[in-house]
Amino acid sequence: MTPPPHRVYPSAVYGLGLFGVYLGERIIDAGKATTIATVAGLALVVIGLVARGLELGRQPAARRPSERLLMGLAAAGAVALGLYFLNSNLFFKLTGRTFEQDFPRGSGVVGTLWPALLLCGTLPVILVEMSLATMKRAPVLDQRRVRAAMMSGLGLAFALVFSFAVAYVAVERDVKFDLSYFRTARAGDASKNLVRALDKPVRVYLFFPPANEVCEEVESYFADLTRESKQLVVEHYDHALHPAKARELNVTGNGIIVIGREAVREQIALPLQLERARTPLRVLDQDMHKKIIAVSRPDRNAYFVQGHEERTFEPLGDTDKRATVRSLKELLAEQSFEPKELGMAQGLATEVPADAAMVLIVGPRRPFMKEETGALQRYLDRKGRLLIALDPDAGQTMADVLAPLALKYRLETLANDEFYIRRNHQDSDRTIIATGSYSSHASVSTIGRFGLRAPVVMLGAGYLEKDEKAAIGIVNVDFTVHAAASTWNDKNGNFQHDSDSEVRTAYELAAAVSKRNASAIAVDDEARVVVLADSDLVGDEAFRHPPNTYLIRDAIRWLSGDEAVSGVINTEEDVPVTHTRKQDTILFYGSVFAVPLLLLALGFLMTRRRRPRKMKPQPVVPSAATPSPSEPVWQAQVEAPPSDPSGSPPSPPPAAPGAAS
Repeated sequence: MTPPPHRVYPSAVYGLGLFGVYLGERIIDAGKATTIATVAGLALVVIGLVARGLELGRQPAARRPSERLLMGLAAAGAVALGLYFLNSNLFFKLTGRTFEQDFPRGSGVVGTLWPALLLCGTLPVILVEMSLATMKRAPVLDQRRVRAAMMSGLGLAFALVFSFAVAYVAVERDVKFDLSYFRTARAGDASKNLVRALDKPVRVYLFFPPANEVCEEVESYFADLTRESKQLVVEHYDHALHPAKARELNVTGNGIIVIGREAVREQIALPLQLERARTPLRVLDQDMHKKIIAVSRPDRNAYFVQGHEERTFEPLGDTDKRATVRSLKELLAEQSFEPKELGMAQGLATEVPADAAMVLIVGPRRPFMKEETGALQRYLDRKGRLLIALDPDAGQTMADVLAPLALKYRLETLANDEFYIRRNHQDSDRTIIATGSYSSHASVSTIGRFGLRAPVVMLGAGYLEKDEKAAIGIVNVDFTVHAAASTWNDKNGNFQHDSDSEVRTAYELAAAVSKRNASAIAVDDEARVVVLADSDLVGDEAFRHPPNTYLIRDAIRWLSGDEAVSGVINTEEDVPVTHTRKQDTILFYGSVFAVPLLLLALGFLMTRRRRPRKMKPQPVVPSAATPSPSEPVWQAQVEAPPSDPSGSPPSPPPAAPGAAS
């Protein structure tokens, strides 16, 4: 007898009832329609449960396990609805009080439990019904498939409950974790040397509220500096508790660092929240170095010579594509120099101004007049400080100025086919040479420690030679930067080494010259000159390379007599990653096409290697159960039924009990 088929309508009515309750409680606005939808939904849920119970009694014993599963799941959903209504307005209408007022902890437990129980009583029903639908005409139900479907539904429900629980906890316990790299910049060698060289007290006033995280980072930074000298004094104040001190120092709130020496004061502002203060804390050493110099060093004037098509702060015109020297101007301002221009209008043809602490000649393209050269020589006789940067393609050697300093400048552009910077991927890139060979002179003290780890870059340099014949006075020349030994002088400009006329050697790229008159007695009574074989070295483009910046900074400090404060300035600031358009194109197509194709090819190769090998046929050993090779296979595998002596065909074997006829 065929068992009655499984019916789906109890589960459908049950699901429709849950949907009706959802409409009444969450979708429809308050009013009569809400009550109708909720009551209708509850009625359908009850009808579905009753129908499921009747279906359980109608099925035979072999099919009842699956019906019991569906009945239990539906009952769990009904219990979840009951828990939901404990925290709803229905409980308030019936009792006049909310469940949360009577049982506050129980209300929280119920509010968390009912959605989990509803998911566990709904999702498995769908999968069990789908599993039973595939066995609709089977004479015997596979209960293992039904249980597997139910467990899959429960697993999915548990995963959703876990996800919802994690999201709920994350919202209620809102804790932010910043996994990015962060560290306050510690006091560098330059700042420590600067503090050691203080001859008068410098006071630092910290205005922060008590128990502030930013203040703790700042105090840790100044703890390193105060160990270097007693001339640096750090004091702590709170703007709210010390209003008189705040007015005296012109401080308007907390988060201010005041650096003062006598009547000169500088300020640094920091946010009070550590998350917002991370960026300025990364460059705290750099900012403090500038401020201490500003209050401890007097204002000095640095004159840029003009009138010979030198590099300036702004381009000379549309045809001048050379980099400007704005970065050099900013660097001088950091060292308490005020940049000014010096030309014939400012008296260069007569005398260099008496207040000139330094004179800079950067990339002239036209020759100097004899009067201008004479003024520069007289400036050097007065212990002047001069920085000269020349270009081989400008055609100016400044021979009248360099000859008394025992120097010559050669206009031959240097090239190297081993140590150079690849920019245009052409042979012309060989003139962008790099070197990490330095002397032990004070003008390269910082970069000299790193050597090849911090190579300077020159974009088309000539070279310097020593000329003792024209030296005037006591001249000491120290070549501070040397080219790599594989560098040659590219006379014909073909970017190839011609062995007949071009020599590979370590050409001199920079020189530091100290000159004293014969009558000078004191060692400090000397003129100082730094000569660079490439003016691009001080251009804005080259300043993006940190070793170039350190080279120029140390040269300026040596020229101004501040070589004792040379050193590394610490910074934890992230260096921005920049790409050219060609590099961006390569990255785009590489990530969109190249990498996926590579992964597909790798996966294809791996799957090909994992394919099972074909089994070779094994020889068959004859035995009593194995037919001999001479016998036909069908004769060996099929035996004829034994014949009855009477000649009648054999009767078929008896059928198994319960088998269909």
